[in-house]
Amino acid sequence: MLRSAELRPDRVVSLHYFGRALVAFRGADGQAAVRDAHCPHYGAHLGVGGKVVDGTVECPFHGWRFAADGRCVNAPFAVRTPKVSLGGFPVREHSGLIFVHTGPVAPSWEVPEIPEAGSRDFAEPIDDTCRARIHIQEMRENIVDESHFHFIHGQSEPPVQDWRTDGPFAEVRGRISRRVLGWDINNTFDAVMYGPGVMVVRTHGPVLSVTAVALSTPVDDRTSELRMLYYLRKPARAPFLTPALKLVFRAEALGEVHEEVRIWDYKIHQPRPVLLPHEKGIKALRRWYAQFYPSGLPIAPSSDVASPAEAETSDRTGGGGDSTAPSQDVRQRRREPTGSN
Repeated sequence: MLRSAELRPDRVVSLHYFGRALVAFRGADGQAAVRDAHCPHYGAHLGVGGKVVDGTVECPFHGWRFAADGRCVNAPFAVRTPKVSLGGFPVREHSGLIFVHTGPVAPSWEVPEIPEAGSRDFAEPIDDTCRARIHIQEMRENIVDESHFHFIHGQSEPPVQDWRTDGPFAEVRGRISRRVLGWDINNTFDAVMYGPGVMVVRTHGPVLSVTAVALSTPVDDRTSELRMLYYLRKPARAPFLTPALKLVFRAEALGEVHEEVRIWDYKIHQPRPVLLPHEKGIKALRRWYAQFYPSGLPIAPSSDVASPAEAETSDRTGGGGDSTAPSQDVRQRRREPTGSN
């Protein structure tokens, strides 16, 4: 959503995520706050002409002020300060990032600090943001889609992946083998998912080691944002080569990500994909991801994959089945997963 450096103490930042107009600002203690953008007095947008005054955000229309916790603390000409508040989200800030929790109750887990964000061994990150007409769950499924590594990322064959879960956290490990600028690259990767919206992928190899922070955030019912921060490890014996490595990485990697985004923008959600025997990751991730939706919804973790024979039957009869990944219509009507960044 936001990097810490983007939220200066004297600045109001306009945002639009989760189908809501939002503003971010820093309170009197310097802590980040993310609140609803429209003033409850007369509806003005606090991010359009509003300003930070003594750690509060001031409405540009009538001067009402709201503290970081959302409470109205001043209303000019009022005999008593109105007891109204701006809605908002719990905020955590670390690793140079500002996270919000969107669930109906207080968060029961935290995204841990990302050491690379503050390490001198890593260069300043390459920051790349894209938006696509897709649900954030399908953005996350990309890391466990074994077959796409050949067609998008140039790997000779689908990787064998090791999938593990621990409550709201999940980890997938594998290898990336490909040829880059005449070099044969054989790297290991370790992707750790923290809830539905945050993933840290660490790729290690003899030529280049990269930590990618993938932040997936719903914009509205139809659009999601993917913000990627790539931290390249500086060559220990030749740190002066870091700018050149960044150029190579941009040329090789960002184009592949943008190609994926273009595909996402036009794909549809398949509740019962026809998966080949080696394609186990999507099914596993959907079962794990189901926990982040509000309880009571019709999610059937055992019916999310159709065999080729079942697919033929469904085509002939019009049959289907529930899925751990919600249908497009259901996704648009219900709340987004909790715990997004």
